[in-house]
Amino acid sequence: MRALISPSILSADFTNLERDLHRIARADYAHVDVMDNHFVPNLTLGLPVVKRIAEVSPVPIDVHLMIEDADRWALDYAQAGAASVTFHAEATQAPVKLARELRAAGVRASVALRPATPVEPFLDLLGEFDMVLVMTVEPGFGGQSFIEGTLPKVRRLRASITEQGLDTWIQVDGGVARSTVATVAEAGANVLVAGSAVYGAADVAAEIDALRALADDALGAH
Repeated sequence: MRALISPSILSADFTNLERDLHRIARADYAHVDVMDNHFVPNLTLGLPVVKRIAEVSPVPIDVHLMIEDADRWALDYAQAGAASVTFHAEATQAPVKLARELRAAGVRASVALRPATPVEPFLDLLGEFDMVLVMTVEPGFGGQSFIEGTLPKVRRLRASITEQGLDTWIQVDGGVARSTVATVAEAGANVLVAGSAVYGAADVAAEIDALRALADDALGAH
């Protein structure tokens, strides 16, 4: 298992998005946060902008929906060009049904959990999802401090995935930087979202490489 780096464009310059997308060309994905100012207290991008991002991005886009009524909207983002669509467990009525619809549309289907949302209800359903996103900060804003108490959730997920012989990825989003990336990878996360750590670096490409190397070293035990 190798580490995948998915920089969050929430930390990019929104007036120069195409330029900043090309700055992360060495990454595995571009993490695109869609917020509606209802599910979370922030407003970011909608369908037309995401569609254009997908058209110009040098890497596949991983759309993270922090919106209400994900059952209604998630497929539209798949059709807009996302390679992966992540919806929140707290914002969907039928997560398995939605995941199956996304997979049928040809994209990776992922479920996200806020820091206080338990993972146990999903352990027997892991085969229905391509990825589980464990939020390590409260969703809504970039630059927050990492919540250490989320790590046991990552460990329980990794143990269950291994026990079931699945290939479900674990993504961590929030406070990921050189100081924390090895810790989350050691817990079992293999997809790392980093926003301010990447875009705030003097050399963006070198920072992506450094985060990947640190995570790969920590993942060696899995």
